[in-house]
Amino acid sequence: VLSFAFLLDTVLPFYSFTVYFTMKICSGLASLLALVSLSTLVLAAAEECEVCVKVMDDVRSTMSKTDGRDKSKIEAALGEYCDKATGSREKKICYYVDPIKREVAQPFSTGMPSLKVCKRISTQNPEICHVKFPIRTETLEKKDLSKMRVKQLKAILSERGTECKGCVEKEEFIRRVQETEHLAGQDL
Repeated sequence: VLSFAFLLDTVLPFYSFTVYFTMKICSGLASLLALVSLSTLVLAAAEECEVCVKVMDDVRSTMSKTDGRDKSKIEAALGEYCDKATGSREKKICYYVDPIKREVAQPFSTGMPSLKVCKRISTQNPEICHVKFPIRTETLEKKDLSKMRVKQLKAILSERGTECKGCVEKEEFIRRVQETEHLAGQDL
């Protein structure tokens, strides 16, 4: 007959080790899940203000570290960048930023990351973070297009200056995107 003392000496340590090990695995998985979801949020936020972030990074790259602390030099650098901006998306950001250069220069001068600067100034003009680069479709195949939502396909067609009249099914939108491939990359 097994005694109670025998059970306490042999089975209980194994049981407590198993519980301890299981808890460690669960906490490790929870930490990993939190890290993955946080990185996804950061990537989503960066994509939200992608053109603004690019403009702020470009302006920052043209300035020395000491000039990056002087608000008047930051305003001047923003003006110079906007005068030379070539892309339509960058020009649009310049159009939004020009009236609020002083408000942009303040967080910029403290060394705040570009994404945070863009988020802060988007409180004054929410359109700043809604300017996006066009979706690159040159390398997409039909199977990649079929993974996109109809809303995204409509956005691609809209960027190309066309629409899909009478289209009801997703396949019709995909076909129209492929038909207008020659219009990809043209600034309208």
